[in-house]
Amino acid sequence: MKRESVPKYAVAFVIAGLVVLIDQSTKAAAIAGLSQTERIPVLGDALGLQLAYNPGAVLSLGSGVTWVLTVVGVGAVAALFVAAVRARTTWRAWGLGFILGGAIGNVLDRLLAPPGFGIGHVTDFLAYGNWFIGNLADVALAIGGVVLVIGAGVRHRAQTRNAALGDRPDDEREGANG
Repeated sequence: MKRESVPKYAVAFVIAGLVVLIDQSTKAAAIAGLSQTERIPVLGDALGLQLAYNPGAVLSLGSGVTWVLTVVGVGAVAALFVAAVRARTTWRAWGLGFILGGAIGNVLDRLLAPPGFGIGHVTDFLAYGNWFIGNLADVALAIGGVVLVIGAGVRHRAQTRNAALGDRPDDEREGANG
């Protein structure tokens, strides 16, 4: 009997849902318990907890055009949704799931957080030294990118290996793999 496998898009959507849940929960906890003026050190000066509201993108770029970032974010979520539905590998499903969840987490802030619909500021609370303050959605975006790169490397290595074994008879291939 053939084992039924879970569709790749289901993996991506479950991961995205978990990322959104964790992201929004930690942002709510940060709003309830952190200060915008005081930093709580976690790893000395390298990492701390401090509340910030970011109207822009990475490093507050584009802070004067928050509505444009919202439109771009909604478009990115739609494109990521389509990409997740089309995911053909488990690596791609995992990577896209993390990226989709991170994108949704930050777009939710832009849509629903103060100062208003579509121009909301993203809640940040992970202070990386004196460089910038981010959130778990940002971490998920980075994790997703790393997973996609690793998955592409694994796939390339497998294709290279299969191409090298392709000229051998089947019995030699089995011996090389076993």
